[in-house]
Amino acid sequence: MAKYFDVHPQTPQSRTIGTVVDSLRSGALIAYPTDSCFALGCRMGNQDGVDRIRSIRRLDDRHHFTLVCENFGQLGQFVHIDNDVFRAIKSATPGSYTFILPATKEVPRRLMHPKKKTVGVRIPDHAVTRALLAELGEPLVSSTLLLPDEGEPLTQGWEIKERLDHLVDAVVDSGDCGTEPTTVVDFSGGEAEIVRRGAGDPARFE
Repeated sequence: MAKYFDVHPQTPQSRTIGTVVDSLRSGALIAYPTDSCFALGCRMGNQDGVDRIRSIRRLDDRHHFTLVCENFGQLGQFVHIDNDVFRAIKSATPGSYTFILPATKEVPRRLMHPKKKTVGVRIPDHAVTRALLAELGEPLVSSTLLLPDEGEPLTQGWEIKERLDHLVDAVVDSGDCGTEPTTVVDFSGGEAEIVRRGAGDPARFE
């Protein structure tokens, strides 16, 4: 049965954030809010959590997981990024964008695209997400909380708790955070290729 945490959207309670992060360190899979929509997340080393995300969303091995990072210092540990791409990404973050880039050796192979050896990364602009990342001190492996055969992600914490009660360990709710997932930009070939148009304005990469 999932634990339910009601968190203030602008000034998240530090004690509650600490409790959620303790559960993440103990192997929990959580549903949490971002600046685009709710996401599923766990620690990078949590193989069971990653498998559960795949199961809930029915994902194949070609799915790009996203490493949700606190800042560029953290992001730079996990992807190869040249100066031109760095400047392009820097101008759009934090924000509702996911960037696909070549993964470094710090990324577990199971999180990479099997052929391209790429991974998604992003730095969100959401107080609760940033508080979780700051307390955790490492990225969250994440995927949009979009259930199979449904056109839009779930937006209400109580509904997520109701529907995924026995599939996730915790639901972090800070109110409605929208239904539009991130805009996905693939930089793995050196040039920007928009893979998905979403909450972030894609015009700056066209």
